Amino acid sequence: MRKISSLCGRITRLPPEKPTKQSHSFFLASHSFGFLSDGGYGGGAEPQQNSSRVKIFDRDLKRIHRDRAAWLSRHRNDTFVDAVAENLLDRLEDCKKRFPTALCLGGSLGAVQRLLRGRGGIEKLIMMDTSYDMIQSCRDAQQDSLLESIETSYLVGDEEFLPIKESSADLIISSLGLHWTNDLPGSMIQCKLALKPDGLFLAAILGGETLKELRIACTLAHMEREGGISPRLSPLAQVRDAGNLLTRAGFSLPGVDVDEYVVKYKCALDLIEHLRAMGETNALLQRNKILNRETALATAAIYDSMFATEDGTVPATFQVIYMTGWREHSSHPQAKRRGSATVSFTDIQKQFGGDNLES
Repeated sequence: MRKISSLCGRITRLPPEKPTKQSHSFFLASHSFGFLSDGGYGGGAEPQQNSSRVKIFDRDLKRIHRDRAAWLSRHRNDTFVDAVAENLLDRLEDCKKRFPTALCLGGSLGAVQRLLRGRGGIEKLIMMDTSYDMIQSCRDAQQDSLLESIETSYLVGDEEFLPIKESSADLIISSLGLHWTNDLPGSMIQCKLALKPDGLFLAAILGGETLKELRIACTLAHMEREGGISPRLSPLAQVRDAGNLLTRAGFSLPGVDVDEYVVKYKCALDLIEHLRAMGETNALLQRNKILNRETALATAAIYDSMFATEDGTVPATFQVIYMTGWREHSSHPQAKRRGSATVSFTDIQKQFGGDNLES
């Protein structure tokens, strides 16, 4: 568990800046650029035609949240978001392989772009998000001299309908973004298909224990003020589900680990502002679109009274699940055929001593 002691202050909306001439490419998902497809996997079918999927999140609303977050987080670094991105990118230092072409999906795009610092041997970097404003913010914030040598392009697209050709990317990174997709297994399958053989998939998503304090406060406030419970926080994947997701998507050598971050705030209202700045506010389709003022104030009061620490701050827990997977390749270790063993466990037990093995 990691504790982040910095406090998040209030954020004001900045006025939009006039567009300036940039040296980077910028294009929409419907355009063609090297390894881009015309409309995601499935022969270029329109996303709206796939109506049989169960929809949990309002993707249009989430895009609006991302637009707002692009302005609220402009010209400021988020300690928690940076910590997650740094931990995710650390995995590249453990790989001897170089990844010439990398795709970065949604979530904390700016943090990944800023903290990459030449890791992974990336030569071509594609930044993709559903929000035009977020993409524009990343392009405007591109100041790192180490990134000047990287060919950086910017793409407006949806993780649910990945507009990338098959076997075109060496590395796909998603930091705090995929947990808002309606079809997480499907999105991960598309990521696997977009990777070249021996390509690497790195992702960080929020886990089920995230904001457990806020869940308790919301539940108690709704029961007290409204006599029932209304969904205010989205469902999140559990740690045990992450490995199954990687296996179901067909990744080779899957790896999962989890970390918990405790962020301290001056009050519960500062937590809400931080969630807005991250684009992590409620986007459930079945949400109650009107929040009673008394319920909101009661939630903040219950949160402060139940979880306030001795120094007067209130903690919020963020559980982050890190997932690693590779697209299959002949160089990967393969399991032997069942029944092909040449040594029995009985012989091993006799050789090393039965007492030690039984204990």
